[in-house]
Amino acid sequence: MTNLLLVEDDELLAEQTRQALSRHGVQVTVAHNGPATLAVLQQLNQLDAAVLDQNLGPDNGLDLIAPILERFPGCRVLLLTGYGSIAAAVAATHRGAHNYLTKPATPRDILEALAADPSSLAPALPQTPPSLQRLEWEHIQRTLDAHDGNISRAADALGIHRRTLQRRLKKRPSASEYQREKGQQTTPDNDN
Repeated sequence: MTNLLLVEDDELLAEQTRQALSRHGVQVTVAHNGPATLAVLQQLNQLDAAVLDQNLGPDNGLDLIAPILERFPGCRVLLLTGYGSIAAAVAATHRGAHNYLTKPATPRDILEALAADPSSLAPALPQTPPSLQRLEWEHIQRTLDAHDGNISRAADALGIHRRTLQRRLKKRPSASEYQREKGQQTTPDNDN
């Protein structure tokens, strides 16, 4: 792999990642949002891989998978996000992404994920979407993170009362529920 497109809205992180990947012999082109990515795609003659941040301010990296693969069908697309979820992995894979990583990811993690054989990737993604409880939990966690853990501000953003949010936080999905959704059985080694 020699030509890689990195789409990351955090300009400092994008530059650090570009430099680190360049040290591995990869030529990196950087874009910071959806429109810039679409413009860059038209200028490139070759693209071996693309690393897309899922959350690009008002844009979504998932929406860039199709245009990239339309222009460069052999391109390996990696979705990179700070909010790892089964739902995002399923959505990315269904749209044609080669692989999926959660942040923080090192340049070595990125290159290994891009080089991995998709059929050998484990665990296999579920064929059914996660439960409503799991989706709600992940949405609450993203909102809390966006508001630096401030429950009152997160509750306002969610449109619910602070006490309601506190009650929902106490009802987090159990480990066995999460394992069931992943299509795996809990083993005694996993029960800690």
